[in-house]
Amino acid sequence: MTATAAPAASPAKLYSPRLRAMTVGSVALVSLLAFEALAVGTAMPTVARSLDGLALYALAFGGPFAVGVVGMVVSGIWCDARGPRPPMWHGVAWFVVGLVVAGAAPTMGVLVAGRVVQGFGSGLLSVALYVIVGKAYPEELRRKVFAAFAAAWVVPSLVGPALAGLIVEHLGWRWVFLAVPVVAVPAVLLIQPGLRALGAAVPTRPPAGALARIGWACGAGASAAVLHHGGQQRGVFAAALVAVALAGLLACAPRLLPAGFLRAGRGLPTVVGLRGLASAAFAGAEVVIPLMLSRERGLSPTAAGLVLTVGALAWSAGSWIQGRLASPRSAATLPRAGLICITAGTAGVALAVLQDVPVALVVLAWAVAGLGMGLLYPSLSVLTLALSAPDEQGRNSSALQLGDSLAAATVLALTGAVLAAGSAPGPASYAVTLAVAAGCGLVGVLLAGRVVVRPAGSSAR
Repeated sequence: MTATAAPAASPAKLYSPRLRAMTVGSVALVSLLAFEALAVGTAMPTVARSLDGLALYALAFGGPFAVGVVGMVVSGIWCDARGPRPPMWHGVAWFVVGLVVAGAAPTMGVLVAGRVVQGFGSGLLSVALYVIVGKAYPEELRRKVFAAFAAAWVVPSLVGPALAGLIVEHLGWRWVFLAVPVVAVPAVLLIQPGLRALGAAVPTRPPAGALARIGWACGAGASAAVLHHGGQQRGVFAAALVAVALAGLLACAPRLLPAGFLRAGRGLPTVVGLRGLASAAFAGAEVVIPLMLSRERGLSPTAAGLVLTVGALAWSAGSWIQGRLASPRSAATLPRAGLICITAGTAGVALAVLQDVPVALVVLAWAVAGLGMGLLYPSLSVLTLALSAPDEQGRNSSALQLGDSLAAATVLALTGAVLAAGSAPGPASYAVTLAVAAGCGLVGVLLAGRVVVRPAGSSAR
């Protein structure tokens, strides 16, 4: 009697019965984080007027960002020691409590406190979601999961500010904060069965130096907050704040990132560095585009904002494309392609300082940059998990997101300082900031090959 071959296992699917609830819940949480990040900017001017809190306006943004840096580091340590379930639940709890405190705040000081609590929860959640991808999804699905996360930012970026404006006008600004918990709690409940199916993680002691890492994270977060504030000031005071903040970041950030980060060591250090360079390039150009097009080309705020929408849609398209491509021979292929697009796109946007260049070319260039971000971000996230031992996924996911956040904050602060340096922004200041953005992308292109780790014993060139 001949033995029959066992049927081949069907390939795993993102929305298979086993993964459907976890996928929907995770994407919903990412969408909520995105919506809140984008909607608050629309509501905050009304909030400041209502609570007579203009003096704390900048802190309402810088505070959550700074504490979010600490939350990312704490979450990374926690995930590696106890698995992603505890930081996930605590992240949702801090996020929801912060939103409720902010929504019910009688004064601007209380609202800032709520925002800080919310920011810490966001930091815990963002890293825990990455670790969940590493532990719950097979490797062949991870690019698709991260593509879904990228797409989860698109709808909030398209409708979030407008929806927030309608809520502020018709329901009141407090509902921008109070409506989100209604969806956040069901979303995390969808994830819970999948986490339970993974089994309980074997508790381990936090690694040596965990408390020191949290201390360095506090220093980096404080420096980022000072940098954020300094970028909104003018004159000698602004320069002093920016200088102090940059010195603090240079002292603290390398201790939170992989060894070899500053010299672009092969493998994970370069992966983290490329994410930071791409984020710096894109954020540095994105903040300039509406201002430049409205002041130099006479576009309305709506029309200038639509250019950014094109970039967001292209980002989603790039994520969708990379999630459906066959795995390339080299791990450097997708990051390099993405960085080439980002560099070319930001350089093309810089041409808008020339009056003879049509605005349509700027729109096309920004779409190319968005496409590059879509190709790059998920591929670097997958590489981070592939280069991480199971007990290092939290730490390395934290490092990836820290590098992203701190690089973007640095470039945004420097961009703000350049734009505020003269009596009014002009073509020269736009050209300088966009050249810096394109330069960050170009450095990334040159370093992209270093994401590949050489086999032991291979000769260096």
